[in-house]
Amino acid sequence: MKISGAEAVIRCLLAEGVDLVYGYPGGAIMPVYDELYKFQDQLHHVLVRHEQGAAHAAQGFARATGKVGVAIATSGPGATNLVTGIADAQIDSTPMVCITGQVGKHLLGSDAFQETDIIGISTPVTKWNYQITEASEIPEIIAKAFYIARSGRPGPVLIDITKNAQFDEFEFSYEKCTGIRSYHPKPILNLQKVQEAADLINNAKKPFIVFGQGIILSEAEEQLKRLIEKSGIPAAWTILGLSALPTDHPLNVGMVGMHGNYGPNLLTNECDVLIALGMRFDDRVTGKLATYAKQAKVIHFEIDPAEIDKNVKTEVAVLADVKEALTALIPLIDKKSHTEWHNEFKEKYKIECDAVINEELAPTNGKGISMGETIEMINKHSKGDAIMVSDVGQHQMFACRYTKFNSTKSNVTSGGLGTMGFALPAAIGAKMGRPDREVVAIIGDGGFQMNIQELGTIHQTKVPVKIVVLNNEFLGMVRQWQELFFDYRYASTVMINPNFCAIAEGYYIKSRKVTKREDLDEAVAEMLASKESYFLEVMVEKENNVFPMIPTGACVSEIRLS
Repeated sequence: MKISGAEAVIRCLLAEGVDLVYGYPGGAIMPVYDELYKFQDQLHHVLVRHEQGAAHAAQGFARATGKVGVAIATSGPGATNLVTGIADAQIDSTPMVCITGQVGKHLLGSDAFQETDIIGISTPVTKWNYQITEASEIPEIIAKAFYIARSGRPGPVLIDITKNAQFDEFEFSYEKCTGIRSYHPKPILNLQKVQEAADLINNAKKPFIVFGQGIILSEAEEQLKRLIEKSGIPAAWTILGLSALPTDHPLNVGMVGMHGNYGPNLLTNECDVLIALGMRFDDRVTGKLATYAKQAKVIHFEIDPAEIDKNVKTEVAVLADVKEALTALIPLIDKKSHTEWHNEFKEKYKIECDAVINEELAPTNGKGISMGETIEMINKHSKGDAIMVSDVGQHQMFACRYTKFNSTKSNVTSGGLGTMGFALPAAIGAKMGRPDREVVAIIGDGGFQMNIQELGTIHQTKVPVKIVVLNNEFLGMVRQWQELFFDYRYASTVMINPNFCAIAEGYYIKSRKVTKREDLDEAVAEMLASKESYFLEVMVEKENNVFPMIPTGACVSEIRLS
């Protein structure tokens, strides 16, 4: 079958099971868009309002479904606008394939109109990238792209296709990629290391599990549950591990990290064996590395060899897919309860409730609505069944701390890169990927304005995303730091905001603004009952801080409750 390179791109996507892509057309990618028009009954293209929105929407789709997200853009500024989303996907291990157009092969290096070296620009933030200059390369390279993006530790791949390669014809055939000689995505499980890990766990008096997104990416949720229920080990999550285990599970002791729960953070430095499952010991989790869990023997289950001993020295490293490793580990684990050790977590939780949580979820101080009580009200009406997509800032930490989840792939947020503007387009992708589930975007007044134009995508597609803006008229997280560490010097953090409801209504999205606590319950109920998209603005306390908090560079045991 002799076809053009542009048609080959579409046929390759269809062969990979892709039925939804996000993008924005332009000169260098027009041949591909011409073919998209012809195949629109098989491949749905969502026109975003900015290429960054395409990347984040593809991320949201991938995170909510476990499938590879796809974004398309033209050359030059179209390609560079994808970079923030690509970098976000790289650090958060999100499978994504980005396809960009490029000037013709004969113009490369000539500074032609909208020519940018996107291969050079994206190399540090992609798992793999490649520039196609001949049409005949397209099937093999796209097959490799999908294989690399989804296998092993997932990540983003960028394919740049010159315009001549899109126009030229060749004899097309497609074969899915099942292996690459120089690429070994899944380490071979060393059963001796599994036995060593089991021995340490069985002999531990105060074992502690911290699980991350690796559990979700490898679909090891059931194995995690079986492990903790058999071993009786308390388990805490990183923000990207959230929802891998139901939040109300009795062995789920909360979140670790800068704004994590008091007990898990404090007792990290008291456990005798620390079992890390599919997490990478990033600085927001460890705090000061020189003092992090120095008393503990560390067991690290990890698929990426680059993460082993990178930040925290391990006693036993199990280099493997975490699902495969846990399946081998569980039969070797003794059944225990660790009741006294669990009681220490319960005692610390009571301290945190008295000092922070009770007042945050049910304020009695006579001040304005808190972010925490807004999240609690969403819990009341969603019953833990919604996908929560949070932006970056104080509202993100409140959402991660207090949202209730019953099922996995329910927490979608920007973790490692901390990208403001992530939530609105990511929520679009999440809802399109999981139309059967309620999707709620939790956004601050600052982050909302970074990709506010994607309200236009919601209007055009009619995707029923629920948007909650927690408006404190500040860049809240920066303001909190200015209060605590810069003597209340609020430098460039005060926000003079527009009429958000009027903007939402300008896009024909139903909206409501809540300023009084007594209206919050009804407003949230109305929002979640809506069958269409809905915008809810909640005016929250202006100088409400998120606690507990571990200041940057501090030890996890120096956690502050106020």
